[in-house]
Amino acid sequence: MVERDLLPVIANRLRKQVIQMTTEAGSGHPTSCMSCAEIFAVLFFHEMNWDPNDPDSRSYDQFILSKGHAAPILYAALKEAGALKNTDLLSLRKNGSILEGHPSVRCPFIKIATGSLGQGLSAACGIALARKNDNIKSTVFVLLGDGETQEGSVWESLNFASHYKLNNLIAIVDINRLGQSGPTMFEHEISNYEKRFQAFGWNTISVDGHNTEKLIEAVKSAKQKAPCAILAKTIKGKGVPFLEDTKGDHGRAVPKEKLQEALASISNHAFAVEVKPLVKAANQNNEGLISADIDLPYKPGDMVATREAYGATLKEIGKKVKNLYVLDADVKNSTYSEKFLSEFPERFVQAFIAEQNMAGMALGLAVEGKIPTFSSFACFLTRAFDFFRMAAYSRPAHYIVCGSHAGASIGEDGPSQMGLEDIAMMKSIFESTVVYPSDAVSAAKLTCELIKQKGVSYIRTTRPKTKVLYEKNETFPVGGSKTLRSSTSDKATIIACGVTLYETLKAYDLLKSQGTNIRVIDLYSIKPIDQQTIRKAIDETKFIITCEDHSVFGGIGDEVAKVILSYGKQCRFRMLGVQNIPSSGSPEELLSIHGIDCQAIIKSITQSA
Repeated sequence: MVERDLLPVIANRLRKQVIQMTTEAGSGHPTSCMSCAEIFAVLFFHEMNWDPNDPDSRSYDQFILSKGHAAPILYAALKEAGALKNTDLLSLRKNGSILEGHPSVRCPFIKIATGSLGQGLSAACGIALARKNDNIKSTVFVLLGDGETQEGSVWESLNFASHYKLNNLIAIVDINRLGQSGPTMFEHEISNYEKRFQAFGWNTISVDGHNTEKLIEAVKSAKQKAPCAILAKTIKGKGVPFLEDTKGDHGRAVPKEKLQEALASISNHAFAVEVKPLVKAANQNNEGLISADIDLPYKPGDMVATREAYGATLKEIGKKVKNLYVLDADVKNSTYSEKFLSEFPERFVQAFIAEQNMAGMALGLAVEGKIPTFSSFACFLTRAFDFFRMAAYSRPAHYIVCGSHAGASIGEDGPSQMGLEDIAMMKSIFESTVVYPSDAVSAAKLTCELIKQKGVSYIRTTRPKTKVLYEKNETFPVGGSKTLRSSTSDKATIIACGVTLYETLKAYDLLKSQGTNIRVIDLYSIKPIDQQTIRKAIDETKFIITCEDHSVFGGIGDEVAKVILSYGKQCRFRMLGVQNIPSSGSPEELLSIHGIDCQAIIKSITQSA
């Protein structure tokens, strides 16, 4: 802890470092950093319990910079406190530096990658919830920008935090009046922020964001009232007269010819800073991953929906994996996650109809060492895509998404409920895993596999019941597939998964009765894909057809096409999938109309004979 009278001096030192860093880089957001310099000084050098030598302990307070464009001042604070001993601040934004333009987990004290505004608070909710449940006495601080509070996900998070009484969570809003292109919605009308935060069940404290004494009082008071928002009135560009409260300077570094003028505006005092934990870290309560293998009740011929197998499997896994958390967005009776709730209510999180906050909160749980799996209808998860994208950049150990009720096969509910874009969405995320089970056994086994899988994983489940195809001892490694029908005289290979796999099997039986053999592959792992089996099919059948209950744009057909192109051998190729906006109708009607049923498969083969 630094003496209180030195905190304004530290704030100015941080300002100078930010100006030098961004000018050297030739880009950045110095004015957004300068407005929150006193906030950083108070938190990192007086009020937060943290250890500059221990970036990973859950017992210390956690800080999340939701207004990620202010990354330079976070780096400056970490360096000043001794946390980045061997890092040159002037390497900011340079290739290979851990000091990226926005906060990155390459920097050891950063657990959440931010920069896409409106996400930090939801991750903070996940961290605060995990620590509250584990009885860890620490505080989670998150710094937001005022313009950022226009994001709807922020209000989803506020709603959640007050409902779950997260009394270890403090949000600080840097209200500097100016956004990127002009003034923010409420500018410096602090009362507007007070009313809104209070309406969502939060306590608020309004304060001069440049008065370190008042900030200290606010933080101490907020700890007694959390969840609490400290609404800090600040000046953008504070400390340099030609930058203060000026429009058009967002995202602009000080030109080199004006650098000395800017630095001369800020007082300079040389003294050593030493930060030590206010309270020593305690033992942490967090169980690691153990075996997720389970006994299965399913046998071939049973009729079970894959969504039901998913929910039942989570319940069984929860008995062994004590850090498994299950989140759901008010559809637990459709995704069957209610089965987990019945057994482990303390590890079930009802996120309500707020998919963005659910996705962000899952990331917070993941960085706390939990294994979050969360579900909703596949169509509703599309609104959380930016959270999935950012989650990948945070490189979570485990982050499992389940999209239920996918495809036109849900029938009468109509296109808004069908989820025809989800595979394309989840495939596009770097280092993601995408699986699509067809029956209850594969759904259960793949759920177990994803519990062990690193990074962002997606499992697609469907609404209708399907016949169990596999024995319970069958294995489903990620990156594999199952060849269900094959012969030495196959005229074509049909690659499918989910409901279209059953249409393919019907087509197989009809064609075989007419003397035509086809190969049938269950492509349960879409990403990574089983290239070896597909290449073998290319060599042996020369004709590949994909059939999927998903948009023809970006689905399994595209993945198979990439394998064909990379292999470089000639073969005929056809993609069957949903090509037009569907309407309501029975599942059978819709599969027929969109050319993804048994007859469409047969037609594709006979027309090409």
